[in-house]
Amino acid sequence: MSKDFLSKEELHEISSCISLAELNSSAEIRVHIENKCAKEPLTRAKEVFTNLKMNKTKDRNGVLLYIAHQDKKFAIFGDQGIHEKLGDQFWQEEKDLLKSYFSQSQFKEGINQAINKVAEKLTLYFPRQSNDSNELSNEVSIENN
Repeated sequence: MSKDFLSKEELHEISSCISLAELNSSAEIRVHIENKCAKEPLTRAKEVFTNLKMNKTKDRNGVLLYIAHQDKKFAIFGDQGIHEKLGDQFWQEEKDLLKSYFSQSQFKEGINQAINKVAEKLTLYFPRQSNDSNELSNEVSIENN
């Protein structure tokens, strides 16, 4: 990943934001970053979602923020359980939010804002349960392609 996109400190801040966002919800949030995307971003996001085993969560309530930074492409993909609750309009609003931050080169800020907005909705529909466990890593996954 090119150094002008996100620093190690910024990646750590994003992971911390995910951890905090998941405190009140049973849902799982992941961020995946790669350099290039040869496909339509949502198609690639669905592949990454499966590769990261996000489709295996107990309540099918995972959300992936996918970013191909060199190609300036991104997508947000929510699993079946959460998509049924939120619908297409919510995902479009989140994409617009990311786009507004990314257009100002405020990458970390945009990602964290999107995570927080998603977390608000996840908390409503998938509140944390007493037996909840963190099913997936909160670390940003990176693929240098």
